[in-house]
Amino acid sequence: MKKILNDPSYAVDEELDGLVSLYRNSLRRISGTNIIVRKDSPKIGKVSIISGGGSGHEPMQCGFVGSGILDAAIAGDVFSAPPGEQIYRAIKEVDGKNGVLLIVNNFAGDIMNFKLAEELARGEGIDIQHVIVNDDVAVSIKENRRGVAGGILVEKIAGAKAEQGATLNAVREVAQRVIDNSRSMGVGLSACTLPRTGKPLFELGQEEMEVGIGVHGEKGVERTKLKTADEIAKILFDRISTDLNLTLGDEVALLVNGMGATPLMELLVFSRNVVELLAAAQISIFRSIAGSPVTSLDMAGVSLTLLRLDEEMKEMLLAPESTPYFPKII
Repeated sequence: MKKILNDPSYAVDEELDGLVSLYRNSLRRISGTNIIVRKDSPKIGKVSIISGGGSGHEPMQCGFVGSGILDAAIAGDVFSAPPGEQIYRAIKEVDGKNGVLLIVNNFAGDIMNFKLAEELARGEGIDIQHVIVNDDVAVSIKENRRGVAGGILVEKIAGAKAEQGATLNAVREVAQRVIDNSRSMGVGLSACTLPRTGKPLFELGQEEMEVGIGVHGEKGVERTKLKTADEIAKILFDRISTDLNLTLGDEVALLVNGMGATPLMELLVFSRNVVELLAAAQISIFRSIAGSPVTSLDMAGVSLTLLRLDEEMKEMLLAPESTPYFPKII
């Protein structure tokens, strides 16, 4: 498998250097770490928003550091949780004395390391809370659901609320409300390839697809015959809308997310049918995003996220942000 890399062992280190080299006016990297922070951090009097996770999902999370979204992000190795000591360092670095909110995806390593850092910070008197993103309806048991593409909507809305000067409790409350009202599910048409091995994580036939994939290149919950874009859209829409209990008159934000190797043409073909399904159910779309903000290296596939909105969420979605890679919402 051909890759535009030097030594794959240094891919994460070199990509973070590349990020801050390109966006040096707004971002900085804490020396000796995988922590990316806003250049103007800490912002005194503002709740600080921190997230992170394994690399391989770019541009999530480090690409979303900036005004209106994240104050800091910590990158782990490929598909690996960031170390607890680096999360703790990030908390200390961006604490603006008005509280810190950690946005954590529901994976065992992430939860363990973020909670460890949270306990250390609380022991030093930092006002800190967390939310856990678990939007993946492919997993039937709600407590075990993975955090997938819906997490970026949590970050956008919580980040906007924090930028307005809200209290930590208010920021956490709106973040949790977004989590409670968002659902995601995806399909994979090919496996992703780890940089260090150059080999796909699993084999998938030309006429097969995986339904219910995870963002770490995991297999889906079901392998089926390859289906058309409209058929895939209906599978994902039916599962998400049923689980979210969408009803006539609801208003949603729509996120169509490519997994890393899916052309925009295919995302738009898929989106066309999702819009038709929402219209048929008399559910209004407030704003839509179609792109690849949450990837799984070079996996081909698509995920669908729906977020049921209230008035505050709509206001926060449209609030200004300035980050390198968060998709524009207009």
